[in-house]
Amino acid sequence: MTDSRIVPASAEGASAPRRDANPGRPDGAPDPVAGLLAALDLTDTGARTSEDIYTGPSQWMPQGRVFGGQVLAQSLVAAMRTTPAERFVHSLHGYFLRPGDALLPITFSVDRIHDGRSFSTRRTQAYQEGAPILSMIASFQVVDEGLEHQIDMPADLPDPESVPSAAEALAGVDHPVARFWATERPFDMRHISSPVFLTVNGAHVAHQAVWLKAVSKLPDDPNLHRAALAYASDYSILEPIFRRHGLAWVTPGLKAASLDHAMWFHRYGRVDEWMLYVQESPNAIGGRGLSLGRIYDRAGRLLASVAQEGMVRVPRP
Repeated sequence: MTDSRIVPASAEGASAPRRDANPGRPDGAPDPVAGLLAALDLTDTGARTSEDIYTGPSQWMPQGRVFGGQVLAQSLVAAMRTTPAERFVHSLHGYFLRPGDALLPITFSVDRIHDGRSFSTRRTQAYQEGAPILSMIASFQVVDEGLEHQIDMPADLPDPESVPSAAEALAGVDHPVARFWATERPFDMRHISSPVFLTVNGAHVAHQAVWLKAVSKLPDDPNLHRAALAYASDYSILEPIFRRHGLAWVTPGLKAASLDHAMWFHRYGRVDEWMLYVQESPNAIGGRGLSLGRIYDRAGRLLASVAQEGMVRVPRP
């Protein structure tokens, strides 16, 4: 990557993958969900200045860069640790500042910006070797009653059981990144349109829908499921931009990275049950593209809304 920002969720193969990048998983090939849970189990350092300090591991990635969804979810967990138990996250806004090294741990500092009668605000900074890689602000609210509506989930879509998994879509592809996409991520992702891992089939449109869920059951802690949803929300969010322009993750010369990520949590749902991630890109210009997403549970409840701007650069003709 020539850009100095964290590689986004699906961009473990954003440019043609190098076989010498971060060679060999140092801990073998652990269960993906166990790896996710370990990454989200932050350590309280006990240091107390004006901020709360936590540390957490980085997950192995085939190209050596920290996955943006990982550091986003960890930053949210750090903020949750400092917030009263009856207050739940309703929004977060993060900026990816530098690429993270997947072989190094991450330090998180949480500033307790505000605690009001109903809302709390936290700012989390994520660091590696003293340099910031992510800056995030999250807001928390006591559960309240009020007006309610939502955009309906798209109708007449195939059930997830009838859609090929990433493992099925990539069967027979002998490449470390393909194997990672297929079997080593903690979420089962199933593109309703054909995936854009290797090529773009069908119409070049700026929208898509993906079924996803954790590959095995998670503990019942609601905050864990919220953090895991933030983690998964970074998967595939830039793909509508690629699909519109006929780009696949392995298109030669393609460079893609998350610039920022915003998320609004509407309703609680379990991430180990099927969710539908509806995504569209309203605009791309100046080497940047904007993608919007809505995440529904299988019953059609709108769980969260997502917005991300990414750097997307392709070789000039």
